[in-house]
Amino acid sequence: MLEIRPEIYRFADEIDPKTRSGREHKDQGENLEATEPTILVVDDQQMVADTTAEILNRSGFRASRAYTAHSALQIARKLKPDYLLTDVLMPNMNGVELAIAVSTELPRTRIVLFSGQAGITDILHRAKEHGYVFDLLAKPMHPEKLVNFLRRKR
Repeated sequence: MLEIRPEIYRFADEIDPKTRSGREHKDQGENLEATEPTILVVDDQQMVADTTAEILNRSGFRASRAYTAHSALQIARKLKPDYLLTDVLMPNMNGVELAIAVSTELPRTRIVLFSGQAGITDILHRAKEHGYVFDLLAKPMHPEKLVNFLRRKR
């Protein structure tokens, strides 16, 4: 079982964009923003969000997570992440609606959608009709493939 260690990543209610993760850095002149992109992982399945954030943190990213699109939007406004990695099908506000809101408010944030559901084409088509096109990854995805994908997007 994956061990979740709070010192490796921050919980959604602890977000402060000026804080560093619990890891020490040897080069004190290192610019964290340039070397460790921030990622906000959003999934209504808490285990998926927690595990994905943990994997990304262990791979050199600074990942936080949220379990609802509404809380993710609030966190994104404070965190101003480099990436938003969000599930598509979630209750109340879906991931595409969240992606559009974040794209509008934070145009520098890169959006990556991920979903294990086949029935999301209508949601993506409606977004495309309004000028929004997002990367889409299929769940489940091997952690190494996700990390490599995000590194290539830098």
